[in-house]
Amino acid sequence: MPKVAFHLDLPEAATSCAVFASPHSGRDYPWSFLRNTVLDEHAIRSSEDAFVDRLFDCAPQFGAPLLRAGAPRAFLDLNRAPDELDPALIEGVRRGGHNPRVASGLGVVPRVVSNGRAIYRGKMPLSEAERRIARYWHPYHAQLRELVESARSRFGEAILIDCHSMPHEAVDGVARNSARRPEIVIGDRFGASASAEIVSRVEAAFTRAGLSVVRNAPFAGAYVTQAYGRPSRQQHAIQIEIDRSVYMDEARIRPSADFQAFRRVLRGVVAEIAAIGHRDQDKPLAAE
Repeated sequence: MPKVAFHLDLPEAATSCAVFASPHSGRDYPWSFLRNTVLDEHAIRSSEDAFVDRLFDCAPQFGAPLLRAGAPRAFLDLNRAPDELDPALIEGVRRGGHNPRVASGLGVVPRVVSNGRAIYRGKMPLSEAERRIARYWHPYHAQLRELVESARSRFGEAILIDCHSMPHEAVDGVARNSARRPEIVIGDRFGASASAEIVSRVEAAFTRAGLSVVRNAPFAGAYVTQAYGRPSRQQHAIQIEIDRSVYMDEARIRPSADFQAFRRVLRGVVAEIAAIGHRDQDKPLAAE
């Protein structure tokens, strides 16, 4: 089993209501897991948001926490609801209403990685799926809820930035209709998970950094934005998808020659996002 459910990097002083999280960048693939897959150690990583945690690791320097997944996405998907169980993979699970994510093999315990490649030789017992959810899903989301609720209590609002990456070809359809190929996709569930003002300011931070941005196509947000986005309660959740080709060699799953330069660009973006909810250092915190 992966060693830990999550890693948490905290700022020396919490000065921003922003919370950054990377649910798909876990890369602890234990032998007990790998020996039960039909994929090799390279192919199993194809759905991982490789190095996204490193791209956003400057967040604590700007007063915001960064929560990083401990378990890899192929083992357990933290951006799915715990009841999104796949009957084609897990024994004893009844077929319910149609769920396109589960039907495509991308439930909370994924059946496939990218390009629909099967992970397992057969089915797994329900007890194994429940064990993974208990050991990794619930601790990660308990910590994420605590961070978001703490930010909202302390600053009067919370801005959750859910950090992801996407294959280069994922935006092919959007690119055909755009003057410039999108490098960033911002997802706010078409306005349901964050206020228009907050989303516009986040988008402006990426645009000022020279990046091409689109909203909600082809990714509008999944479980995290749906579960945590409550703009009427001043709790905003925004999904960020970054074109992997901008910073990594997708085929070899390695940082590209442009990685450090892009990381510096994102540092400025993270600073701007953290500043959206920055507290005046001379004013007292709101009551806990």
